[in-house]
This record gives sequence, C-alpha cells and structure tokens, in this order.
Amino acid sequence: MMTEINENMSFEEMLDASFKRLRAGETTKGIVTSITPTEVHLDLGVKYTGIIPHSEMTMDASQKLEDIVKVGDEIEAIVIKPNDAEGTITLSKVKIDAVKCFDEIEAAEAADEILTGKVVEITRGGIAVLAKGVRVFIPISQTTLPRREEAYEEKDLQVFMGQEVSFKIISVEKARKRVVGSMRAAARVEREAAEAKFWAEVEEGQKFTGVVKSITNYGAFVDLGGVDGMVHVSELSWKRIKNPSEVVKVGEEIDVFVKALDKENKRISLGHKVDAENPWTILSEKYNEGDVVEAKVAGLTPFGAFAEIIPGIDGLIHISQISNKKIAKPADELSVGDVVTAKITAIDYDAKRVSLSMRALLEPEEEVVEEAAEAAEEVVAEEAAE
Repeated sequence: MMTEINENMSFEEMLDASFKRLRAGETTKGIVTSITPTEVHLDLGVKYTGIIPHSEMTMDASQKLEDIVKVGDEIEAIVIKPNDAEGTITLSKVKIDAVKCFDEIEAAEAADEILTGKVVEITRGGIAVLAKGVRVFIPISQTTLPRREEAYEEKDLQVFMGQEVSFKIISVEKARKRVVGSMRAAARVEREAAEAKFWAEVEEGQKFTGVVKSITNYGAFVDLGGVDGMVHVSELSWKRIKNPSEVVKVGEEIDVFVKALDKENKRISLGHKVDAENPWTILSEKYNEGDVVEAKVAGLTPFGAFAEIIPGIDGLIHISQISNKKIAKPADELSVGDVVTAKITAIDYDAKRVSLSMRALLEPEEEVVEEAAEAAEEVVAEEAAE
C-alpha cells in the first residue's frame, strides 16, 4: 500500500510520496472529487488522478453512481492499471469489496443462511444476483420458475430482472471466486417455516382469502398461503351443483373459513357458504305463508312441478294445485321455463320445503289450502317410501 501524505511529514517526504508510482494490485485510498454518470474521480494524494469506472464501482449496471458515493467520501480501492501518459490510475472498488465480502458469503453457506440480493443480469443458463458485494449465479433449475419439459430461454428469465430475491448458497469455489445459489432451496425453507407457523396458529372458524389451486368432482382445493385446504362441493354453494367448476375456477380468489382441523394429519376442511347468503334466511326475510310470488318452473315430475322462488329454493306445485280442473300430468299445463303466479301455502324450514298453489288464486282459499296440505303430505310419504 502506498504511503499516505499527512501533515506530520516534512516537505521532502510529502514530495517523495506524491511521486510514488502505484502498481497494479496495490490497495490505496482516495477522496471523491467529482462524479460523472460513467466514473468516479479520486484525489489519491499523488500526481495521478484515480478513476473508478462504473463497472468497477458496482456490479449493478442500473445503479447511479451518485446514489453510491458523494463528493468528499473516502474510498478504498485496488489499482487495476496506471496510465502515465494521461496521469491517471484506473481503480476498482468492486474487487476490494469482493475480497472483503467473500468471507461473509462463506459464513452464510456454513450457517445455512437465507440471503437476499438484487438480480443484476440475465445470463445463459441462469441469473446473476448481487449480494453482499458478491456476484452469485443462480441456474435456471434453481430459480422459482415451475418445472417443465420444455427448456426455458433467457427471455423467460426477464421476469426476475431488477427484483430482490431470496436464496441460499449451495456452492462456493473460493479459488475461482465462483458462488452458486438456489432460490428454490430458500423458498422451500420459507415455505416450511410458514407451514409450521400456520399450524401453530390456525383455529376453527378462522377466515381466510385463498386461491383455488385445483378442482375435483368432490370439491376444490384452496391455497391459504402455503397450506392447502379442501372445500367440499356441498360447501361451495347454497344451490345444488354437480361440479365445483360451476361456481369456482382455478386461480380465482375465494373467501373461506375453517370448518374442521386435523393438525396431526395436517388436513383442513373449509367452508365457503355464509349464513347471510343462505337462501332460506333470505326467504324468511322476504316472504311469508300466504304471499303471492312469481316463480319459474325448474322441473316437472308425475306428481307436480318445482318452481324457483329465489335462487336456491324451489317450491312444489302439486298436480292438484296447478289448475282448478283435473289434469292427467303437470306437462299438460306447464313447461320448464314458464313463469307462473302462485301462492305460498306452506313453509317448512326444518324440512326445507315450500308448497305453492296456482289453484289458490282461482278458487276459495280455505278449501285449496287444505287440499294443498294433504297433497304435500302425500309427496313426503312417497319420497320417504322411495
């Protein structure tokens, strides 16, 4: 290292020091005198002006030099090349930082530590991350891109450019100054930690906003943030549905709550239906027995027609309550899709049944209601027998 000029030196010593020639590989210090977009100028206390090019100041090509240092700052750097003809010396801060920081990288590997760094370059076969002043290479296979048979190209890695990412050190070659990291390994550790925290804190009744991960015939699996829970098809809607895909799709956000927990086997049963959306609750708030409603015929059977009063609730119009005349079958008077006017003659919230009558609007109510009740009892008996 070159001798620094100080006020305790004699004039001869200062003069002698000022003409000392710095050699490549030596370490020196200087004071920042000016900053341009491409380089930093230093006063080294000698006849030479120190110059640190942008690439030797930082490995992040997008970083502005004025954001790194200010005029008056002292910088330690390594001599790369003196230029006697121009009276300048090219210096490198990156190289001296790398020497100092490499020990930290090795310590992080030994401690199995998760590091963070900024992606500064997309390279052939991976990405380069700047962490602790050291360039870390992360192969494509060790990024968090999903595995696939088709090979990824450099353009696919652009999604990481400029991003702060987490990774673990998986290989250090000190002689070659080569460091290899893995985002996938860090993600695995973070996922396991998140899962452990989740299982320690989750409780029945707890609410989540999750993302539908996959759909089966019997339900939908929802990602709650690293842990999956299952919403049975019966819990997805108050309506009768045959397949979960009728109400949810993969990738969709969905509000759920924990219905049941099995922490030992790490299983969660989720609910999605809420009481406020229960059609029977809505029915009780909007309608009473005796009210007249507009209902849409949803299905026909030999003993009557089912008509939708509100979404999720169909009322039964028994064959005897369709017309004021005797009919052979409901299809003689009604078709699916018809909108009819009918009176609610009975609501059984326990059995989840509603009886309707079109005939009640055509004949004296007392007689019709009595017959409707008898007809409803017959239907219940028939269904019980089946």
